[in-house]
Amino acid sequence: MSRLPDLEGLALLAKVAEERSFAGAARSLNLSVATVSRAITRLEARLGAQVFNRTSRKVALTDFGRRLAERGARMLLEAEEAETAARDLSSRPRGTINLALPMSFGLREIAPIVPEFLRQYPEIVLNLHLSDAAVDLIGEGYDAAIRIAALPDSSLVARKLRSMSRFIVASPAYIVRYGRPQSPSELNVHHCLGYAYRARTGTWHFTHENGEQVSVTPTGPLSVTNVDALLPTLLDGIGIAELPSFVADPFVSDGRLEVLLPEWRLPGGGLYFITPSSRVRPARIDVLSDFLAAHLSRRASAPRAPT
Repeated sequence: MSRLPDLEGLALLAKVAEERSFAGAARSLNLSVATVSRAITRLEARLGAQVFNRTSRKVALTDFGRRLAERGARMLLEAEEAETAARDLSSRPRGTINLALPMSFGLREIAPIVPEFLRQYPEIVLNLHLSDAAVDLIGEGYDAAIRIAALPDSSLVARKLRSMSRFIVASPAYIVRYGRPQSPSELNVHHCLGYAYRARTGTWHFTHENGEQVSVTPTGPLSVTNVDALLPTLLDGIGIAELPSFVADPFVSDGRLEVLLPEWRLPGGGLYFITPSSRVRPARIDVLSDFLAAHLSRRASAPRAPT
């Protein structure tokens, strides 16, 4: 395979010819004279011909060098135009974004604000992948993801959009039928519903207001891969479940669910916008991150005590 052309040498040749000196070319490019001189010498050695006649007082293009410098100048101009065009494209919010996000959260909180985002950025195409299963951003070709509770691994860049509370709930019918647990350890004898994609396995970790910590591994008649699938069974009074605030809040507010063990707290989590590690991100990713931060931070909510 043939070597690539010495593009740097050709560009510096054109610049020296334009400035009529090595020193002038070096100043205009913020390089040392030695760097420019070495590049020209390397180009001459590669081509097997002189491009400049050098004296102690000046440099002058040879006939060969003049013809080559003209081509180098055209090449340099085209390269500068290509960079300008690329910079313009990268600074404009345009192109496709492949975004992975949890299904329930995506349907409740992302889908309703998508129309506004697309109106603001009509040159962006948004592909939403809704699934509670964790995805490999880099391996599966995603530009970004929204994750709840679990902190991202070190190879990813995370922006926290807001805190996310989780708490234990049951319907009034369940409490009438089976009683209200007074401590986390009592959950071992209750019917607890499971969520398969919990970030910290199936164990519930509690911390009391006084600092006491208790962990339980509940069991029950149902486990699901999407929290919305818990709701019919939960509302029917068949079990207890751990829910994130964005799912439970409306039901707690209207009395269909009650918060259990309000003096005990589950580990605090967060809502994160995750991207692969990169020093430079396309404008479309930055505007999506800013848009989500502005809209989702307004919806933060805290656990409510049972009424």
